[in-house]
Amino acid sequence: MKTIAFLGSPREGGNTELLLKEAIKGIEDSGFKVHLCNLNLTNILPCQNCGGCDETGVCVNEDDMTQVYDAIRNADRIILASPIFFFGVSAQAKIMIDRCQCFWCEKYLLKKPIPEGPYGRKGLLLLVGGQKKEIGIQCAEATAKAFFRTISVPEHKTLGFLGIDTKGAILQHPTALKEAFEEGRELVKM
Repeated sequence: MKTIAFLGSPREGGNTELLLKEAIKGIEDSGFKVHLCNLNLTNILPCQNCGGCDETGVCVNEDDMTQVYDAIRNADRIILASPIFFFGVSAQAKIMIDRCQCFWCEKYLLKKPIPEGPYGRKGLLLLVGGQKKEIGIQCAEATAKAFFRTISVPEHKTLGFLGIDTKGAILQHPTALKEAFEEGRELVKM
């Protein structure tokens, strides 16, 4: 079973990364490996809305997204972890999501969705926000839901934690790390 985990936080060692690492531990504890992609370290141009992928389902831009496309296409499990910025996912996560327009074209215009492997395709969304309003999770989740549907991940679970802002504050949350670990384990159950 192949799992790709996208870290959408620009803050090294921050709350989102700590939460994601616990989910990864849960997966690894179950005997599976995880490929971690730190989106802040990638060179990905924003979608240019050029229409280059409309007829082929292939993006015409050549950058680090080429490897991301391959990882998404071959993954059985996909994790997206992002801080909540202004009621949405981070710019790092959003730029990657927007570049998945080619998968949207492939699925909806060309009628060629990403095929499921023997394990099916499932996702996990991890969100951490400093604000305390649930709308932050709802708005970020709406974007993630569109992303997961576009890349043919029919079901995903969301774990969101609010009121967690300062670096390392997630470590003080009574259940966050344990929940992330358990959701990682649950993600790879058959």
